[in-house]
Amino acid sequence: VNQQTIVQVLDRIIKNYPKVSGGQLQASNSFAKVLNESIVNLKEFGDQFVSIELILYTLVNSNDSVGNLLKDNGITQKKLKEAIMGLRNGEKVTSNNPEGNYQSLEKYAKNLNQLAESGKLDPVIGRDEEIRRVLQILTRRTKNNPILIGEPGVGKTAIAEGLAHRIVQGDVPENLKSKTVYSLDMGALVAGAKYKGEFEERLKSVVKEVIQADGEIILFIDEIHTLVGAGGGDGAMDAANILKPALARGELRAVGATTLNEYQKYFEKDKALVRRFQTVLVDEPSTEDAISILRGIKEKYENHHKVIIKDAAIIAAVELSQRYITDRHLPDKAIDLIDEAASKIRMEINSKPEELDELERKIMQLEIEKAAILRENDTKKLESLDKELANLQQQKNAFQAKWQAERDVIDAVQKTKEEIENTKLEADNAERAGDYGKVAELRYGKIKELENLLETNKLKLAEIQLHSKMIKEEVSVEEIAEVVSKWTGIPVSKMVESERSKLLRLEDELNKRVVGQSEAIEALSDAVRRSRAGLQDAKRPIGSFIFLGTTGVGKTELAKALAEYLFNDENAMTRIDMSEYQEKHTVSRLVGAPPGYVGYDEGGQLTEAVRRKPYSIILLDEIEKAHPDVFNILLQVLDDGRLTDNKGRVVNFKNTIIIMTSNLGSHLIQETFEGKTEAEIPAATEKSKFLVLELLKQSIRPELLNRIDETIVFTPLSKDNVREIVTIQLNKLKELLTERDIKLVISDEAADYIALVGYDPQFGARPVKRVIQKQQGHLHVRGCCH
Repeated sequence: VNQQTIVQVLDRIIKNYPKVSGGQLQASNSFAKVLNESIVNLKEFGDQFVSIELILYTLVNSNDSVGNLLKDNGITQKKLKEAIMGLRNGEKVTSNNPEGNYQSLEKYAKNLNQLAESGKLDPVIGRDEEIRRVLQILTRRTKNNPILIGEPGVGKTAIAEGLAHRIVQGDVPENLKSKTVYSLDMGALVAGAKYKGEFEERLKSVVKEVIQADGEIILFIDEIHTLVGAGGGDGAMDAANILKPALARGELRAVGATTLNEYQKYFEKDKALVRRFQTVLVDEPSTEDAISILRGIKEKYENHHKVIIKDAAIIAAVELSQRYITDRHLPDKAIDLIDEAASKIRMEINSKPEELDELERKIMQLEIEKAAILRENDTKKLESLDKELANLQQQKNAFQAKWQAERDVIDAVQKTKEEIENTKLEADNAERAGDYGKVAELRYGKIKELENLLETNKLKLAEIQLHSKMIKEEVSVEEIAEVVSKWTGIPVSKMVESERSKLLRLEDELNKRVVGQSEAIEALSDAVRRSRAGLQDAKRPIGSFIFLGTTGVGKTELAKALAEYLFNDENAMTRIDMSEYQEKHTVSRLVGAPPGYVGYDEGGQLTEAVRRKPYSIILLDEIEKAHPDVFNILLQVLDDGRLTDNKGRVVNFKNTIIIMTSNLGSHLIQETFEGKTEAEIPAATEKSKFLVLELLKQSIRPELLNRIDETIVFTPLSKDNVREIVTIQLNKLKELLTERDIKLVISDEAADYIALVGYDPQFGARPVKRVIQKQQGHLHVRGCCH
């Protein structure tokens, strides 16, 4: 039957009917006759409602234009009845919407065997143990339903796809070779189910078709927890209860997949459902297994993006994702890195090279210039411009030709690779069908030819790219590192020369802002350098420090200076004032309130800040003012670089710098330095360090101190230090006034006077700010107001 011809003729018949506009529509005599005859035919089919196919069955025997059209195309009542019975699969029409239940598996499920045969499923590497366990459970007499439980992204769905692959290849026990795996599409099942009971009816029709297949169909239900409670409400039973009887009797073979959390939350509450499934735990693959998985699917991604993925990029994707992306699981996170990096390279291939773009812009600029000169009739300038334009156009044409040639060969290489893969798939299908002549022809003829063509194109590409490479078609470690940096904000990518020299000058950069604390600056700089060179302990934070000293010596200023160096913003750090944590109950604010308490949904101040910005500075100000229980939380952070928040999520602190500041023992420092001459200062420094550290041991638990990388005592500022600070502060004031078009000139004598007045060993650099504000600032405030 030519469906298109029938539709075209029907359209013509409908157009010839008279059209009625307005008024009440009434059924014609012929329509009423067909409807009455259809009601008579109900008994023949055993239906309770008149369905669309029954009206069609009646129309075949009518003597009008539609009936004649059907007869002319060879449609008879006998043939039509056979087709209707085949479509219904023995079902009777017992509802007013029966069409939704016909061929339910085709509508609401995907045939994974077909997808595996056509090469639309990714190959499944490893997971042999889990697939073997699934096969073992499926061959049981009753309760033959495995449920795959594991964290998101570990490859639960891939195991079901691997099962379909094995069945297609015949790599399963004899009793499973004829089975077909269908994946239930919950979205399609729910979509459009407007009326109460419609969803359950659809699910029941799917279950019925699976049961009627007499064990030949294995139903894979991804996110199976969504069935628990689905459709239930107002006395209706939920979807899981529809499955229970068939599952228990072994009539329905189902493979479920869900995460650990959802299994506990939904499944374990229903003990009757739990006992009908056998659990198969799917663990996260090891680094080695994840690399093998990525190597196996590499070709699929190369053909999709039409790029080359280097093996080093695969290893980097697994290792970097394991180290820096801790809230997701392998192999999913590593696959995503490869996918995004390949996408980036493809975009670059499809875009114009930078050199060509620059040349086009120059030509456009000169064309505009030429148009302007034409109005002035300057012949000499015009000749010069024409010459330059011709030269640039020649360069552009050469660039364009080279780029196009390179791009064409790259496309040819990828096209040949795709053809090889499709031919291999065709050969596998022919082998399964037993057509060994075709297999030989494809494997030893066509594939060999394509492989030779691929080698020729590769040599051609190497020749074009011998002297200069305009297109980068390879995904390397650099691209993977760049994607990781974009995802996490952690600078993983290879250091460029400018950054390397900047890191070596880090002490000089910090000394410009913080005066007189060279020991602290050196310790902090070493920690940052170790981190960027990849030499720090991967299980601990980048560095953890306690800054001790009197007020105003630069403890907080140093943390701000480092934040400005790393992130170009001195406020880009998590600053927690520990004086707010003096009470025992306030400790929960760091990790979040426990369940049932106010603020549970908000998360912790510390954990949420680090989750959002994993690469950051954490400044715990005035640590000695905090309640002792706060230190218990910090132990895990300093030792393992991890902290669990109130929702059970593990937050990674491995890329943070933890700085704690304290004024503890500041009175001892003052007493030690009081009245000392310049020659006595080194001895006083050592003595003050000893006294302060002894006091620290008495105030803070030894298990916390033992985990700190370095405890640094900031020395009181000398007169020379204060003089340097005056210069820094005055330069800031000058910049501020310059913005308002006010020029400030300060003599050395005035600066010396400010240093003398502002020098106070007890209060550090803060009095200097106050003196400057008092002596200079108010004059200019008046000046700005006039």
